[in-house]
Amino acid sequence: MTTESANLHDPAAFAVWAQAERERRRDDPHRPRYHFLPPANWMNDPNGVIQFGGGYHLFYQYNPFGPLWGAIHWGHAVSTDLVHWIDLPPALAPTPDSPDEAGCWSGCAVERDGALALLYTGVRGDGAREQLICLATSRDGRTFEKYAGNPVIPARPAGLDLVQYRDPTAWREGDGWYLTVGSGISRVGGTALLYRSDDLIHWEYLHPLCTGDLTQKEPIWTGTMWECPDFFPLDGKYVLAPSVWDGHPVYTAYMVGAYAGHRFTPEKMGILDPGRWYAPQSFEDDQGRRIIWGWLREGRGAAAQVAAGWSGVMALPRVLFLHPDGDLGQRPAPEVGLLRGEHQRLVDVAVTPDTRDLLPNLRGAQLELELDFDLGDAAACGLVVRRAPDGAEQTRIIYDRMARRLRVDR
Repeated sequence: MTTESANLHDPAAFAVWAQAERERRRDDPHRPRYHFLPPANWMNDPNGVIQFGGGYHLFYQYNPFGPLWGAIHWGHAVSTDLVHWIDLPPALAPTPDSPDEAGCWSGCAVERDGALALLYTGVRGDGAREQLICLATSRDGRTFEKYAGNPVIPARPAGLDLVQYRDPTAWREGDGWYLTVGSGISRVGGTALLYRSDDLIHWEYLHPLCTGDLTQKEPIWTGTMWECPDFFPLDGKYVLAPSVWDGHPVYTAYMVGAYAGHRFTPEKMGILDPGRWYAPQSFEDDQGRRIIWGWLREGRGAAAQVAAGWSGVMALPRVLFLHPDGDLGQRPAPEVGLLRGEHQRLVDVAVTPDTRDLLPNLRGAQLELELDFDLGDAAACGLVVRRAPDGAEQTRIIYDRMARRLRVDR
């Protein structure tokens, strides 16, 4: 059954299709087993991550018709433990002759009066593609109704020469709802534009929450435009995590600082993950944890993605915290431990450059390795995994003592 023949809006038919597609790809050696990804086809940004109605909801940018970007919907999955997921039909699909006719792009989810509200980027038209902020709501967390008066933010703020405009993130403060939209000010730098509302429908533009500087290179470069600007309180401070865009994804930055007068002032900044991790979104769960998801962008070419029938992976969920020095820290959510199976332990093992088959009885494509090295006088240490018998293909994981850097050579 193809996605064209599966009813995307019928839960029973979609479940049958999803299970069949997952079984079909079970033996794909490149397909992750414990990271989330759709049954088939294209996935990019996490959207609308939230705990609602007794479960964790993960929405994501999704093309149900193929493994390349296009026809963007909001995919949807739900879990009770962050690691075992149930596939649900897409929550949002483009509606012809509407503000989202060309795609339902990234956005967020909030709970309002016992209902789930999705604020997302509606895209209208071809060519320049007008990007508008739209609203959809749900009582059951499964079926969604678009607001009849969409878009709720019909135009960019006047008087600003903006580079792009998309990806709303909303939150509740004492006197109302606030929302940022990712953008950039031409010849100035990336920015997160700030709005306020009483009802999630009528929005007033206030000012930029924060703006980067194109000329600033240290400690990081913050780019020409910010996508998916995530903004939240954490351990007595506030964090802004914009994804830096310069005509293409660069990386996701983080800024830790102060929020006063509805303006954010960075005090520390860095890169959240220097790999192919991008467009993250976070939420606070009922344990008070700030959990963040990120999209792992493809390293394979388009031909390989088409041949495999899928593209894109969600990184494992991470819990954010602040270090004693005020810098941002992150660790895998402890629920990932639910996926552990058989355990093997070795102690006091001497390793040299010629060591082979350190764990001769351990084989598998999905393993968790927890290693403690005593380097002695060595300049580097590490291991090789996923090695072909002749060594023609292998993945090297090396810690470089002088550079103080862990390198993964794929």
